[in-house]
Amino acid sequence: MCGIVGYIGPREAYPIIIKGLKRLEYRGYDSAGLALYDGEKFTSSKTKGKVSDLESKAEIENTTKGSMGIGHTRWATHGVPNDVNSHPHFSNSGELVIIHNGIIENYEPLKQELINRGYTFKSDTDTEVLVNLIEDIQKNKGLKIGKAVQVALNQVVGAYAICVMDIKRPNEIIAARLGSPLAIGIGEGEYFVASDASPFIEYTNNAIYLEDEEMAIIRLHKPIKIRKIKNGLEVSPYIQELQLNLEQIEKGGYDHFMLKEIYEQPEVIRDTFRGRLLADKGIIKMAGIEDNLEKFLNAKRIIIAACGTSWHAGLVAEYMIEEFARIPVEVEYASEFRYRNPIINEDDVLIAISQSGETADTLAAIKLAKEKGAFVFGVCNVVGSSIARETHAGAYTHAGPEIGVASTKAFTTQITVLALIALRLAKAKGTISQSDYLRNLLELELIPEKVAEALTQNDHILEISKVYKDSPNCLFLGRGFNFPVALEGALKLKEISYIHAEGYPAAEMKHGPIALIDENMPVIVIAPQQNHYDKVVSNIQEIKARSGKIIALVSKGDVQVRNLADHVIEMPSSTEALTSIIATIPLQLLSYHVAVLRGANVDQPRNLAKSVTVE
Repeated sequence: MCGIVGYIGPREAYPIIIKGLKRLEYRGYDSAGLALYDGEKFTSSKTKGKVSDLESKAEIENTTKGSMGIGHTRWATHGVPNDVNSHPHFSNSGELVIIHNGIIENYEPLKQELINRGYTFKSDTDTEVLVNLIEDIQKNKGLKIGKAVQVALNQVVGAYAICVMDIKRPNEIIAARLGSPLAIGIGEGEYFVASDASPFIEYTNNAIYLEDEEMAIIRLHKPIKIRKIKNGLEVSPYIQELQLNLEQIEKGGYDHFMLKEIYEQPEVIRDTFRGRLLADKGIIKMAGIEDNLEKFLNAKRIIIAACGTSWHAGLVAEYMIEEFARIPVEVEYASEFRYRNPIINEDDVLIAISQSGETADTLAAIKLAKEKGAFVFGVCNVVGSSIARETHAGAYTHAGPEIGVASTKAFTTQITVLALIALRLAKAKGTISQSDYLRNLLELELIPEKVAEALTQNDHILEISKVYKDSPNCLFLGRGFNFPVALEGALKLKEISYIHAEGYPAAEMKHGPIALIDENMPVIVIAPQQNHYDKVVSNIQEIKARSGKIIALVSKGDVQVRNLADHVIEMPSSTEALTSIIATIPLQLLSYHVAVLRGANVDQPRNLAKSVTVE
């Protein structure tokens, strides 16, 4: 959830840390702080608010000097967002300083024990407990900082990515992780630490991703040492070359990252099926599927576990896999999955979907499924992420970095990958006719062009947004493959505009939600000319009879719905399954424009964080 940055080397650390925190601000933006070693002592500034607020404060307080330092941008878990609860946190002696992404679940008994020993606490955070625990162990056992961190982490329960500095060892940073991501950039005579690679991509493309329960001793002018936290055994570091460039993480002339990422969808969808889809030859090639085809074909059931937008992609996949491959599918909220004692068998396949590849609840579902002997397949966007490493096999979405907190291109590329999987399984099982198979492949190949065409409706959607920007509530309705799209449209609107919105199957409107409809209720209806069209038209007539305001997504050239709706947004036609990708685009644009018109921060909506690495 939080973002952490560290630097040690010959450069001034301050500008690297500030720039890095700005790039990680999508991970949390309740408060921010930094600590630098200026050659004699630690200096620190921290504040409630954005990284820009920290930048102003640090320059006023003159805490900008030093070639070693750590910084943090926070999404609050323990303690309200304020200056005191902001990171970094110092030990009672002031000799140790820490930043932390995660949750220490047993912090309360540890805190009470430390209070009994004379320690005092300024903040409400679990992190201040951890830094004082490290100090207590260090002093009582006479240990160096690295060993003290290892001993302390064996006493805590929870998740963490941490960086620790010790005033007595001014050329050393200790980093460790369990459940929260941590990357170490390796430059010429310098090292970087961050929650992801974006803070150091312009300085080096060589990085080490720490595995769970690993810690790194990072010392100037010496090779990095990586040890297992449980037993201290040394691990050979694996250095990988980053497939990321600076251009990908800049706005590129757009007002917001979200808008940029919406407009990137034709390109990234094409990137997602490039090399995998040979439509003219009727071929789908995915190594993760081909190498494990028998696991899927012999599966009695496929379980899909995900959270948020990825869960909606999983619902689309349920429709696709059952429609094409005729394999039973259950879609689970990963946050509930392991707590309800689910039935998992060895002939089950679990597909875990996550943009970041670090979602804590989804990781927990993976571990449970593996313990029960199920085969686990990951669909994620971040190379080298925890889910990519924990699963037996998987497929990357190739969406590129998604900085806007509200997911857009991750959703459509997830559906693209899942469509490829569903069609490949159907072909292998013989549950789809050759003509339907080829038609869907050819349509999938055309999706980038059709998404680009849907984007041309932007100005028209802006005008509609002006009409409804002050609506307090909104309904989204869809049938079949477009029901999950309605859920996703509602989620986008409430995430970034803070308008209360709900998605429903259109047929369910009469079972409750119709009571809400009056002249002040906008209803977005996904109504392409496909299966269920006549039924959706009937639903629209029911809304109109109650004076509801109708915004309809229709196939190009539609006349019947146009005569009923207050506003129509045309979209290109495709197969029923793949229309779910195209229909998503106008809903993203609608949410974006409404949020901007309301003055909301669309890239950093309140209370949200991009990568949910705590439960």
